[in-house]
Amino acid sequence: MSEFEVDAAIAQLEVEMHDLQHLHRDLFSYANAWAVRHDAILAMTPGDLRISAERRLHRIGVRWGVATGVRMTGQFPALKLPA
Repeated sequence: MSEFEVDAAIAQLEVEMHDLQHLHRDLFSYANAWAVRHDAILAMTPGDLRISAERRLHRIGVRWGVATGVRMTGQFPALKLPA
């Protein structure tokens, strides 16, 4: 499988995450559906692209709440606090 095909498969999964979440209403089946797709993409990924694909899939998983990791949020106060 080429790098283009791997990129396309990951992009397609990212687009379909919303549908997966709605189709699988409980967290266990949603996480299982994610894992099946995740593993299928990695199975067809050539060795030299595997680390990059794993990282991209992990970031998608964190963003959608099916992988462990920290979701970065920050506060930017509009006004400075009084000294």
